[in-house]
Amino acid sequence: MSGVTGEQLSSEADAFAAAPRGDLTALPDLLHGRPRTGPIRERRPIYVDLLPPCNAGCPAGENIQAWLAHARAGRVEAAWRQLTADNPFAAIHGRVCYHPCESVCNRAHLDSPVSIHAVERFLGDTARAQGWLFDPPPQPTGKRVLVVGAGPSGLSAAYHLTRLGHRVEVRDTGAEPGGMMRYGIPKYRLPRDVLDAEIDRIAALGVEFTCGHRVEDLAAEREAGGFDAAFVAVGAHLAKRVDIPAADAGSMLDAVSFLRAVAAGEAPELGRRVAVYGGGDTAVDAARVARRLGAEDAVIIYRRTAAQMPAHSHEVQEAEREGVRIHWLRTITAFDGPELQVELMHLDESGRPVPSGQFETLAADTVIMALGQETESAFMRSLPGVEFDDDGSVRVSSSLMTGCPGVFAGGDMVPCERTVTVAVGHGKKAAQNIDAWLRGAGGERAPKHPTAEFDRLNLWYFGDASRRAEPELPAAQRISGFDEVVGGLSAPAATFEAGRCLSCGNCFECDGCLGACPEDAVIKLGPGHRYRFDYDRCTGCATCYEQCPVHAIEMVPEMIPEPR
Repeated sequence: MSGVTGEQLSSEADAFAAAPRGDLTALPDLLHGRPRTGPIRERRPIYVDLLPPCNAGCPAGENIQAWLAHARAGRVEAAWRQLTADNPFAAIHGRVCYHPCESVCNRAHLDSPVSIHAVERFLGDTARAQGWLFDPPPQPTGKRVLVVGAGPSGLSAAYHLTRLGHRVEVRDTGAEPGGMMRYGIPKYRLPRDVLDAEIDRIAALGVEFTCGHRVEDLAAEREAGGFDAAFVAVGAHLAKRVDIPAADAGSMLDAVSFLRAVAAGEAPELGRRVAVYGGGDTAVDAARVARRLGAEDAVIIYRRTAAQMPAHSHEVQEAEREGVRIHWLRTITAFDGPELQVELMHLDESGRPVPSGQFETLAADTVIMALGQETESAFMRSLPGVEFDDDGSVRVSSSLMTGCPGVFAGGDMVPCERTVTVAVGHGKKAAQNIDAWLRGAGGERAPKHPTAEFDRLNLWYFGDASRRAEPELPAAQRISGFDEVVGGLSAPAATFEAGRCLSCGNCFECDGCLGACPEDAVIKLGPGHRYRFDYDRCTGCATCYEQCPVHAIEMVPEMIPEPR
């Protein structure tokens, strides 16, 4: 076998050196902007947080779905802290709020609304029993804010302003803070120990209270106290008047003064027969209180129909269960005790009540007038730029600031529905805008997410679950005193009720998308952190979207880059 000569090796080495190197040219992009075979993803899934209807319907701005999720999982303190981030009065609202959140609850289309107020009450009562306190406020900002009025709106503003680092003083004419929650809502609806505990928790944050003090001139008090801003939240304590001929004016009371006197332990003598003139919640409260004070016959006289009555239907039904009678389409024309003359009304073509010319005589020892309340705003007249409506309410901007810079108003002081929950919501909104104004920042809020409507949900996931009822005192037992009529849910019942929440529009980590994806493109991030999509695997088949029970996934068009 002949060997390889040196010349041959040298020749082969030269040939290798002269040969072209491996082709390092970048491969063409066959994925984007080029025709190709196989499926092309036209849509891709994204996780969304839609706005649950209950959240949208809450005047106090609570994140109801979030705290119900904590309660469902047994995280009671976390639920309470989530709730009180928006509203410091869980135990109060669970009792006196008319829960508009429940009237828009999607669960009502399935069986019955979630008893949101009952779970809220459970959280508030548990917090009181456990002695939970609010987290201490942050470092002081050096700013001082005067709050005029210690009712729900003023207390809410004081709470939120303090949590934003501002020093707050609340001044009120009442002997104790609470406003109409103390002097207008009867004890059988709101026990005073519950009210005191919720207010004491706010005071523990460092809020100063000056009670028994009437603000006569807001401009002077603001200047004398060196306050950087002021929030006016005086309740509607002035009773509207109507002229009714009466032989004994002493037998005619206004409902606001009557309820205040009863709350102060100074109940007047009423006699056996009491007539209440009006159709609002205050009229209903006055009639129910009269029954508890010994009135054998308590009747509400209202000039319109039952359907037109502004009082909440639940309160009306409770009054009737307690023996209160209601005369519709009647108006009082004269009172010469015990004879009470009323004129029957009828509805005209437009549905308005008009006199019929027919009269009847009823018997009454006392007449309580409950024709509405007005606000007292004379102490603001010296402020430059502040404008008023005919009823004394104050005109404000969308930020609740009056025409006088740094002076804000809310609750009954401004045109609105006069409820505790609306007032508390105004207090929070005012605090946020006062804080922004003090910092020289804009008060704009991020736009709300779209609402998760019922037809967006996949109901196959949810089974029947009946609403848990709250215990109530028997009707005959109620009128013997001022014991609380409605009781609270047990811990198991509250947990079950929270579990009825459909979590509309918000992922609750059911793992449905994780199990349904045929490409393993859903990555679970761990408890409380939800999921993410691996778009390198995702084909856009929409299986995850179609099975999501709460519409927490949306399919959006795929953005395909233009060809290069």
